Amino acid sequence: MDATFTAEQDEFRRTLRELLLKRCGPDEVKSAARADAGYDTALWTALSEQLGLPGLALPEDRGGMGRSATELALACEESGRALVPSPLLSTAVLAGPLLLALGTERQRAELLPRIAAGALTATLAVPGAGLATALGLTGDNRGDWAGGGRAGGVQARRAGGGWRLYGQAEQVLDGHSARLLLVAAHTGGFARSRTLLFLVREGAAGLGRTRQTSLDETRPQARIELRDVEAELLGEEGVTSQADVADALAAVGDTAAAVIAAEAVGAADRVVERTVEYVRQREQFGRTVGSFQAVKHRLADIYVRVRAARSAAYYAAWAAAADSGEPAVGGLALAQALEALRTAASEAVQLHGGIGFAWEHDVHLYFKRASGDELLFGPVHRLRAHAAERSGLFEEVGL
Repeated sequence: MDATFTAEQDEFRRTLRELLLKRCGPDEVKSAARADAGYDTALWTALSEQLGLPGLALPEDRGGMGRSATELALACEESGRALVPSPLLSTAVLAGPLLLALGTERQRAELLPRIAAGALTATLAVPGAGLATALGLTGDNRGDWAGGGRAGGVQARRAGGGWRLYGQAEQVLDGHSARLLLVAAHTGGFARSRTLLFLVREGAAGLGRTRQTSLDETRPQARIELRDVEAELLGEEGVTSQADVADALAAVGDTAAAVIAAEAVGAADRVVERTVEYVRQREQFGRTVGSFQAVKHRLADIYVRVRAARSAAYYAAWAAAADSGEPAVGGLALAQALEALRTAASEAVQLHGGIGFAWEHDVHLYFKRASGDELLFGPVHRLRAHAAERSGLFEEVGL
């Protein structure tokens, strides 16, 4: 493994950071998060047209840039530093790779170039709070997390020559604004029980979308209601199986874990920078707070955690890009990064003194991101437990 980034990758990171520094201060982030779309549409257009972020990891013959998970991780690390509200995660990290892996030739040709150009936003909708399970991060994704044939979840049934969906999905990232939904639904009843993915277009009759209040407003979430909604199977009729869907979701989950880990590292790194800047300025007992040995030790501990998490995230991104066959790497890197972000954000609140406890203070944006990401993709102990199970660690030690 060569851990050195290329000159092109360094230039890409620098260009993206400069753009985000100009367009994504704390006030701009809060304003964008509270917009109807949940993000700054003009900034999304700029990121799409100038840097090609939505199609960064899509093949060139599908309109993308043909890069890898490494470049996608670098992009998300920079967006994480600024906590940029955008559909990058839902569209480029979750939905796009699933379309590429499972879609028919017609579906790929129709949808992927539009996603790569930033003209089409998409997201993955799974029932309940099962996103981490669906992606194979905290448990086996071959179970009945899509409904299991019982009440609840999302059910799919044949209607004429197509499909109809009925049910509800909660906590769907960018679900209120995404123009294309990839909905995980249960079909086949008890006799042929299976979970498949279906495409639901914007404006479909019977589709209801309600933006939900979330702890982290920079990650907008929505409740999706499907009332006999027309849908299209993702993949070939009679060919795409539940095993294919589970394998594709797990593969996307490994890459997503590495990318989200890099994003969390970017956020942790920035909150440490902000805290160091503050303790160098704030004075108490006639000297700056940062000159106290206890404060130095606390910041040093956080710095080491963040650096270790960055190394793990970079290795996970490399493993995903190289298809190294190490399935537990992404989950472990994500656990370490989320823990580092939580620790950095919590310490930042403390070290900012009285103002750090004000809910409106900018440091709470990072605290909310840390807490919100654990709710969506964790918790940390389950990420580690499932990674250990997948790697056969318990079998090796005889447990």
